[in-house]
Amino acid sequence: MVAGLAARGWARFGPDPAIARWASAALPLAREALAQSTEPLRCGGTWDVGLDLLPNESDAAVGGVALEGAAMSAIAALYGMLPLHRAQLSAVYPGYPQPWEAESDAAYTYRLTRDAAHIDGILPVGPERRRMVREPHAYILGLPLTETGEGASPPVIWEGSHRIMARAFREAFAGYAAADWPDVDVTNVYHAARREVFATCPRVVLHAGPGEAVLIHRLALHGISPWQVGAAAPEDGRIIAYFRPELPGGIAEWLRVEE
Repeated sequence: MVAGLAARGWARFGPDPAIARWASAALPLAREALAQSTEPLRCGGTWDVGLDLLPNESDAAVGGVALEGAAMSAIAALYGMLPLHRAQLSAVYPGYPQPWEAESDAAYTYRLTRDAAHIDGILPVGPERRRMVREPHAYILGLPLTETGEGASPPVIWEGSHRIMARAFREAFAGYAAADWPDVDVTNVYHAARREVFATCPRVVLHAGPGEAVLIHRLALHGISPWQVGAAAPEDGRIIAYFRPELPGGIAEWLRVEE
């Protein structure tokens, strides 16, 4: 098991020359893709969510440059070589977050004070936006593409939260057939587990630069920290490429926490 991932819910790799070569090849493609995107910016113009924008191959290669190094070796050992989607290009700009019309005051406050902490793949469903597990990811791999200061909205994680979340969701699905799990309303369980995490787990800032990689456990509560005044960043902001392939084993595999 990768050092730290089982106990903490995250692991850092690098600086690694192999990751640095990939990041260097990916950055101009990322800039072009973000410039051509027609998706409206979120959070008052301070965040481009950048879903499925990087034109990488299914093995993550960009411009003929493979994604190699210790991070990918660890992922292959833990999860096998799952086919990868086009990476998300999360680009954050000075002033993040700002209020915007698509977000309630309560949601904005949660973003500002709790980093919009969430678990990927738990989606709002229906007119009442009840939460259900619809995208059981294997892992989250973050690869910074721009060099920034520590206050330029790095991702954050609540260390050890993956174990609390795993326990809560196992209890939520108890008594249901596995085939029905995607339709189980986990809203209340999810919110209660988040409150326990905030009360008991340390918040850790995961600042990193090009040539580094951060691997986050799929069940770890994580988010984006607010931009600190004066934080250094290039004109195109803080850009991180994210891969989060889905597990072939579905929710049953998603619930497993490695020892």
